[in-house]
Amino acid sequence: MKVVLLEHTPHPDEVVAAAARLCYSASDIGTIRERLGGSRARDLVLKLLNLGHESPLEHVSFTFGIEEVSRALSHQLVRHRIASYSQQSQRYVKMGGFSYVLPPSIAENKEARQKFEQLMGDLQESYGDLLRVVPAEDARYILPNACTTKLIATFNARSLYNFFTLRLCTRSQWEIRALAWEMLKLAKVEAPAIFSAAGPDCWGPHGCGEGEMSCRQPPERI
Repeated sequence: MKVVLLEHTPHPDEVVAAAARLCYSASDIGTIRERLGGSRARDLVLKLLNLGHESPLEHVSFTFGIEEVSRALSHQLVRHRIASYSQQSQRYVKMGGFSYVLPPSIAENKEARQKFEQLMGDLQESYGDLLRVVPAEDARYILPNACTTKLIATFNARSLYNFFTLRLCTRSQWEIRALAWEMLKLAKVEAPAIFSAAGPDCWGPHGCGEGEMSCRQPPERI
């Protein structure tokens, strides 16, 4: 898995703080921003998070480049609707000799790994055979969920919070959970105040929301 932060809104703390302050100020936007110098923007962002006033977070965005992840992951990722995605097309990009993700539980089991890798090899060969006689858009029907893909994904900060709450939970699927950790680490470097409270439900003031399905093993904070 490779994850990079391609772009983000410049001065994210100031943008969020200015958006929040604007709602209650008669001043023009330039004056509001001037008054948010030093630690004032950061302090206001932390106050907003504490109060649960999340709408100003929607004014800043973060764009991630994501590679070497499975189609099984991407199918889960795009369920987060308030985000924008561009994904490598299996219709137009020929996937001959495709790479794939090997789940840890299979990698650790000798017999399972042998069967898995044999099946992947058979599918690679069959896919190549089909490409010679049918269009790629039809040959792709035999490609597995393990097949790797590439995406560029853009979230606003509020949507990212929701993503982190759901996907950093230890009950989420291992691969997308690993992606969420990498994305949070990158986002916190550029916007530490904004993402200071980001994490699974169990890190929050109300605790785990999984009820009887709770793992009761909160992940370590970063």
